Amino acid sequence: MNKQKVSQSTAFEEAELREVTKVAALDIGSNSFHLVVARIVAGSVQILHTVKQKVRLAQGLDENDVLSPEAIERGLAMLRIAADTLQGFEPDSVRIVATHTLRKAANAKQFIKAAKAVIPYPIEVISGTEEARLIYSGVAHTHHHEGKRLVIDIGGGSTEFVIGEGFEPKLCRSIQMGCVSYTRRFFANGELNGKAFEKAITSAEQELELIEGKYQAMGWELCIGTSGTIKTLFRLAQIERPNGHDIPVTLKSLKNLMKRFVECGQADKLSFAGLSEDRKPVIAAGLAILIGIFKTLKIENLLYSSAALREGVIYEMEDTMHHQDIRARTATSLASRYDVDTAQANLVFNTAMTLFDACANSWKLKGSEYKSMLGWAALLHEVGLQINSRGVQRHSAYILANADMPGFTQEQQELLATLVGNHRKKIRAQDFGEFNQYDSELVCKLIVLLRLAVILNIKRQLNYLPEIDISAGKTSCTLQFPQHWFVHRPIIAADLEQEQQYWQVLDLTLMIK
Repeated sequence: MNKQKVSQSTAFEEAELREVTKVAALDIGSNSFHLVVARIVAGSVQILHTVKQKVRLAQGLDENDVLSPEAIERGLAMLRIAADTLQGFEPDSVRIVATHTLRKAANAKQFIKAAKAVIPYPIEVISGTEEARLIYSGVAHTHHHEGKRLVIDIGGGSTEFVIGEGFEPKLCRSIQMGCVSYTRRFFANGELNGKAFEKAITSAEQELELIEGKYQAMGWELCIGTSGTIKTLFRLAQIERPNGHDIPVTLKSLKNLMKRFVECGQADKLSFAGLSEDRKPVIAAGLAILIGIFKTLKIENLLYSSAALREGVIYEMEDTMHHQDIRARTATSLASRYDVDTAQANLVFNTAMTLFDACANSWKLKGSEYKSMLGWAALLHEVGLQINSRGVQRHSAYILANADMPGFTQEQQELLATLVGNHRKKIRAQDFGEFNQYDSELVCKLIVLLRLAVILNIKRQLNYLPEIDISAGKTSCTLQFPQHWFVHRPIIAADLEQEQQYWQVLDLTLMIK
């Protein structure tokens, strides 16, 4: 018998090795927490692993919008599971987004603070319109369609509506009605009768009056529903229809389903294939909301897409890694809308970046996010000029805190508002918000860097500044100008002298040589 040496080669040894990035997105919803783990290979997203757990965070909100200790603990328990799954992931490869319940909860910061001890990644509370935009992104990347489409997502505490075309969302809205909140209002005792459905449907129609006109005027060719509530209703509405899978849902099929719910009489008596025990208590509310949506927006039929918020977050992470940051498009749009002097904005931006680089090590400004936020603040610090030049910092702060800003979380908008709201005049440290993602000492240092960049470009002239030597200590920044440069520039010298006084409020020292 001939003995042959076993080859050590592998079947794929000649295959081209490509860069692979592992990423994860966690959606902290009002009803469920969803974790998606994926890998990005050559610009393609491949879903590897998903974890879903019912947490019913919204059920823990009392009449004062305070989240109960029990609800907080349920949330933390799920985060412990997620933390175990995410061991070894790099900080920039994980994104956690929270939606309606943490937007609404008066003690949301208490939950987020407790979460820091459980999972080592920041939690971003996103606005309703940002949630809608990300949901649309998830659908757009996984469901090809030529022409406009309406995407609807019924969550536990809110419902999102987006009309978009291709990868571009054109109209995003979030309405405060969800299956958990509507269960509490209309089906609290579990009784399913025609009167309760009628009240819930009417309430949904009333909520939709604010968006009805705009959405019908824009129009769409295809309507798509996402997430668990619509997925369940999509299946239930087709139970008795031959070859029902993937047949669009209609108002008629939803009304037939409502009739069958009423015949059952109680939520706990619902016994349909595809209806899980944990979905039973809230599905009637979801059905009422969807019927109200069909009636108000005159929807003819609806298809289901498995992609939703977490997939949108994953695809946006891929876009951010390999393409233009969505925040750049948002900043450009705001600058255009408010007629920002872009030449001046770029002068301030370039000076701010130079100052940041010089101080970053001594001031421990680690991570690209701090530099990015300083950059956006520099570019947008004068958006309030269109309102009034007096108190421009207040007007700019108001706009950045309240505008729809795709790509920015609520806390990022609050940080931008804090930075630009203190870019001139007195520093109002007592008005600083409390940040979860950003260190308060580092926020103070970003403020003074922005202020310096603004002062140094007060003349609004290209090539006005000489070469400046910049150095930093732990709590100080030193600017050394060429000898005699201030002799013919007494005003900027006085401005910098005044700025030295302002810095003292933050226990920081500015030295001019």
